[in-house]
Amino acid sequence: MSHFPDSKFLRSANEPSQFVSDIGAEVAVAGRSNAGKSSAINVIVNRRQFARTSKTPGRTQLINFFELRNGERLVDLPGYGYARVSDVVRRHWGELIHDYFQSRRSLSGLLLVVDIRRELTDFDWKMMEYAAAGALHVHVLLTKTDKIKRGKANTVLLQAKKQLAGMGTVQLFSALKRQGVEEARAALDDFLATDAMFSDGI
Repeated sequence: MSHFPDSKFLRSANEPSQFVSDIGAEVAVAGRSNAGKSSAINVIVNRRQFARTSKTPGRTQLINFFELRNGERLVDLPGYGYARVSDVVRRHWGELIHDYFQSRRSLSGLLLVVDIRRELTDFDWKMMEYAAAGALHVHVLLTKTDKIKRGKANTVLLQAKKQLAGMGTVQLFSALKRQGVEEARAALDDFLATDAMFSDGI
């Protein structure tokens, strides 16, 4: 059974005026186009094809808003760094993501999806900068851990913790093997609950 049985797609946005109402709490999910972002979302929510997956990186080209529970949302940001699109479209994505982070008061956290076989890119660090500017919680998923040996995965995990230097938490994750799903789901729940507490004036 899904952890979010009533979850549903709300809207896609290509400009800030199309964002859903800025109330409640939401967590953004960002990552390089071939890092397995959509697959990670699907297993965390435990809904097949909840977020579209494709063999062609870069298919998430809009900001997609999903309702998880009443007043709680997950926001799938456009994949970056790999998609075969024009420079004009790429600049538009950058501006759209910038406007999103700057404007959303309901945004409480960022799940950053990183392929464990790649180092954090400049795009990933840019997402971290946005999160830091908004005092957002950050949790990094090192995805595709099934692609490398366990010892190597643990080494990369330790290196990532040093790189982040307290800017966020990090874990190993595999959508294929469903490794780390509960930990990622707990981080998502914590981010949503934290924002809800502040919204209630606690």
